[in-house]
Parts: sequence; C-alpha cells; structure tokens
Amino acid sequence: MAQPKQLKKLTRERMERTGESYTTARKALLDGRPERPSARPAPAGTPIRAGDPAARSGQPAADPHELPEYPAPAGVTQYDAGLWHRVLTQAGVAHPLTGQPLSEALLAGLAGGIGFMVFVFDDASTTTATVVTRAHPEPYTANLLTRSGAKVREQKTGSARLAAQYLDAGLDAGRAVVVRISRASLPWMEIGIADEDEPVDVAVLGEHDEEELIIDDGSGELQLIAPETLAAARSRLKALKNWQAWVPSSGGPDVETLKRNILQAIEETTGRLLGTSDLNDLPAHFAPQVGITGLRTWAGQLRDTTSAQGWTGLLSEPGRLAHALDTVVEFLTDGRYGGPGGLRGLYADFLDEASELPGLERLAECSPDYRAVAGQWDELTDMIDPDIDPDERSGHFAAIADRVEPLAVAEENAATRLVEVLATISE
Repeated sequence: MAQPKQLKKLTRERMERTGESYTTARKALLDGRPERPSARPAPAGTPIRAGDPAARSGQPAADPHELPEYPAPAGVTQYDAGLWHRVLTQAGVAHPLTGQPLSEALLAGLAGGIGFMVFVFDDASTTTATVVTRAHPEPYTANLLTRSGAKVREQKTGSARLAAQYLDAGLDAGRAVVVRISRASLPWMEIGIADEDEPVDVAVLGEHDEEELIIDDGSGELQLIAPETLAAARSRLKALKNWQAWVPSSGGPDVETLKRNILQAIEETTGRLLGTSDLNDLPAHFAPQVGITGLRTWAGQLRDTTSAQGWTGLLSEPGRLAHALDTVVEFLTDGRYGGPGGLRGLYADFLDEASELPGLERLAECSPDYRAVAGQWDELTDMIDPDIDPDERSGHFAAIADRVEPLAVAEENAATRLVEVLATISE
C-alpha cells in the first residue's frame, strides 16, 4: 500500500533512538501511523455508514437494520482482502453457516492467498528488487470477488461524467463503492516501492459535506477528498477506464458454492507454489522466479559472488544496494504484496476457517505447517538490513540465503502436504 511520506527517514531516526532493526522500526511506525501533514483526516466522530442518500438526494436514508455500519479500518494484514472484508460487511454479505461477515482471512485465501516471486529491475540509476509473497501472477482482487459468491456490480467507462454518475448510484444506495486510482494521486502518501502509476483500490463511503467525500484508504484513518481530486485520480490511468465496484445486495454464497471455490483456490495456490500449473499471462522465462523454484533461484543469486546475475555483482554500488534492500523490505511488509509472516499466518487462518465447512475438516491439519513457515518469514524479513556496509554485502547475502534455503524446504513440505489432504477431500 502507499506509505506515509518520509517513512524511510522516520524509520532510520527511530532505529537510532531505539536500537531496533530496520524492519522492526518500520513496522512500529506503520502500526502507529505518524501524523501526515498533507492529509485531511475525517473529523473525529464522522459517521462511517456508507453513503448518505438523505443528504445527497433528499430521499430517505437506507434502513439501518438492513445495512450494517462500515467497519473501522483497523488490524488489517492484507490490504485488498481487508478492504473487501469491510465493503462486504457493510453490504450485509454473510458466511452461509455462521451468519457472520466473510473474514479477511477467508477472502485472502479465496483470492489465492500466498505465493512467491522474485525479480530484479535494473536501470541507469537504480536497482529495484521485487519480492512478492502474495498469490501471483493471478488477478488477486478479481479472484476474490468471483469466489466470494457476492453479487458485485463492476463498471467501467471512459467518460468522467458517467463515472461520476455510477459512483453516485452506489452511494445513493447506501453502499460503499470501491474505485481504482493511481497510487501517486493521494497527496498525503509517498509512492514507496512501486511505480507512481501503479493502481490501488480505495473505498468511497459517502459525502462529508457537499465539497468532500469520505474515503477509506486502508491507513486506519478515514480521509476526506474533493470529488474533483478523486475524479482526476480515477482518470489518470486511462487503461482502468474509471473502474469501480460495489455490492448492491446482501446475497452471498451458499455452502456448496463456497466449498467449491475454496477448493479451487487452494488447488491454484499449491499449483503455483509447486510449479505444477501454467504461468497464465507471464512469459515462460519467468518460471524460475516463481513459487518454491523462485525461492531457490533467489538463494542461488544471493550466494553468487562471481557472475553478473549474482546479487554481489548486481549491487556493488552503495546506492543500488541500499535501494534494492529497501524495496525488498517494503515488498515483504507493505500489506499488499507481502505482510507479516509472508502472509502465511493469514493463510493458516484461512485453512482453519475453511475446515469448519462440512467435508473440509482435514484442511485444519495443514494450518500448523503454515504458522511455522510464517515464523521463518518473519525471521528472514527482520534480518535484512538496507544499511549494510557495501563491503560486507556478500556475507549479508549469504546469511539471507541461509534463511531462504530451509524456508524453501518448509514451503515445499507445507504445499505438498496440503495437496495430499486436498486429494482425500476431492475423492
């Protein structure tokens, strides 16, 4: 997700004060969310019931007994799954057995859950190391929406006028509307790890007054934005065609549909990790960078001190070294492409929740494996030091490889075990 401005500077200042590692200091800052001077937070006490039809159109507001309040954006592990948990909760979509909202963990697992990809981008001035622990390259949000079983209304248009009308229609129905914008277009956020034109989804909850909209940007604090600023953010990326999605009814999946979608998601996840499924839209030469094979490729690159492809050679310049390791840490912790425990703890929660459905009980046998793997990911993330002395980089890379190699074994064992359990369920 987009990061508060000056995050790297604040992280290093905290390190000096506390003696914490880079990743520990960075996580503490993100958990506490320091004040962002360019932001305009919604005033304390701002209602977070999505939409405000009465204020907007003079029509009676939706019955509060029909539309639950929009949950506070707090305690999120995976950005997109957390965002859609809140949107679906507000729409009244519920689990077919428990009657409770579809959890972040369940939605994350349905989206594809976990994966791995490593790739290094080298240009004239910087080297960016991409390390993704989320399901990849599958369309995460599209899979989440399809497999959730909710009745989601997705709309696209090249017309800014129609886009505004579509947004108003969702808000007039008393529903939160998710829109896709350029991440660089939120003035209070730092671009961080990704290209400035990378898209990100935010939820529009309604009007604060006639001049500002309330949005949930996943920061844990609702923000206010002018409608024209939001419109510009939506139209900046022409290929997105002002995409938006909202949930017009509380209809959700039945038990059999949810079971089928869970099994499909697990099959896709394990196939990508173990390398037994196709790469979809990725070129074939990406195969060595993906899944458990990708972990082993990364370990080899970390240990390689002689070739141009090894990290010692690639990152011989101090500026490239610091930037590359900064981006590795950000990808591993940012909440979109990674997160605590490489998102493996969240995946364990998904397996536990899925096991509560009739016929899927054995999935719970696999969750301890992923909780253990989550601990290994945390240890790996915490040891990566963007401030390492360039002369000591080879030793630092070897120490990282010492963590990556057993992690690859643990990932393979966990995925293989999950495939074995899946086979008994599918019989």
